[in-house]
Amino acid sequence: MALNNQQPKLIYAPAGSKQSSQAEQYTKGTLERHQLSPCPFTQFHTWFSHAQSSNVHQPETACLSTASLPSGSVSSRYVYLKELDNKGFVVYSNWGTSRKAADLASNPQASLAFWWNELERQVRVEGPVERLSSEESQSYYSLRARGSRIGAWASEQSRALPEEEGGREVLERRVRDVEGKFEGVEEIPVPEFWGGMRVLPRVVEFWQGRESRLHDRFRYMKDEEGQGGWRIERLSP
Repeated sequence: MALNNQQPKLIYAPAGSKQSSQAEQYTKGTLERHQLSPCPFTQFHTWFSHAQSSNVHQPETACLSTASLPSGSVSSRYVYLKELDNKGFVVYSNWGTSRKAADLASNPQASLAFWWNELERQVRVEGPVERLSSEESQSYYSLRARGSRIGAWASEQSRALPEEEGGREVLERRVRDVEGKFEGVEEIPVPEFWGGMRVLPRVVEFWQGRESRLHDRFRYMKDEEGQGGWRIERLSP
């Protein structure tokens, strides 16, 4: 008689809030080649505007993934898209101590993934990364709430806050110190270790959920050898 050596599963075949083990079906839309713009930036703007008008919760939220070399270890985190221009997708972060900064120092490549549940759509972006100038970063930084500007100075992002040294209180103390430093100063300068990063897409994929997991997927690929345009192809789901 064979022994069952399987370990008990804490989660198995979840299906949202339903009790059924069968995944929810996607039925809200389709995507055809003739519906796509020749330019992925224009197409993203169209979809993003639709997400905003459809009350998608925080459509600017994206999963940013980076990988360090030579280990190849991957890390991911959720960030906010803050800008889209004719070069790429811009997010902001700490460039001094964060995990993503360390990854990008050895491997200046990143991916972004957007998921808009209300529309059953996702978008994937892949490409090299460049850092924005301090002048560009200052423009956005000055728009942030004062507390967020203070926080950027105070937080040594991703570094440990040992409980034996005070834990959260260490961070709160740094915040108070920065508040004191900039008391009465309205135009707080952007920290030299903080700023924007632009993902320069080489690949952008648009995904529309369909029934039976037979999704519509179209991939834009940068034509590096041609006229600098984009090739579009449908992918198997």
